[in-house]
Amino acid sequence: VQLVESGGGLVQPGGSLRLSCAASGFTFSSYDMSWHRQAPGKERELVARVTTAGGSTNYADSVKGRFTISRDNAKNTVYLQMNSLKPEDTAAYYCSTVVGGWPFWGQGTQVTVSS
Repeated sequence: VQLVESGGGLVQPGGSLRLSCAASGFTFSSYDMSWHRQAPGKERELVARVTTAGGSTNYADSVKGRFTISRDNAKNTVYLQMNSLKPEDTAAYYCSTVVGGWPFWGQGTQVTVSS
């Protein structure tokens, strides 16, 4: 299982970013996918999750209405569209899945929201 995130960067408050996570090494379409984040000094937290066919999503309360998770099973990729970004969204963002009972994580991509 390999997960590779991209799309992070520095953005001003109120701005937008789109994160991508390219997956390989497993049957992507058969597994739920999620995005997590970890800010310095804080525990990693779940941001959003999407089911196998994308029919169901759920979000942390802190990002509801601003972030959208989606997936393209033909491209083995999961996305996180982040709008109306706030300084408190600053964190390393990781995509994740559970295969065979084991959690797998990407290397993360840094998102910094600052003026």
